Amino acid sequence: MKKLFGGILIAVGILIAGASGLCSLAILFSGGMGPEAMSMLPMVLMIGGIPFAVGVLVAIGGGALIKSARADDEDRPL
Repeated sequence: MKKLFGGILIAVGILIAGASGLCSLAILFSGGMGPEAMSMLPMVLMIGGIPFAVGVLVAIGGGALIKSARADDEDRPL
């Protein structure tokens, strides 16, 4: 059950991080290229960086849960 929940967490984390990352890039480059785009960087990091970080942390947590489940399976006697 831990492996299934861990896999779900990894999938959800990747979807959150991917969607917020792509939206952040779209907002960053919607103003143009060069110095105009860099003026939007603080706002993009503040608004899009938080969901991106949460998505990455959820995916890492799912990976840790799968690793824990595998360790439990190895320790269990047959």
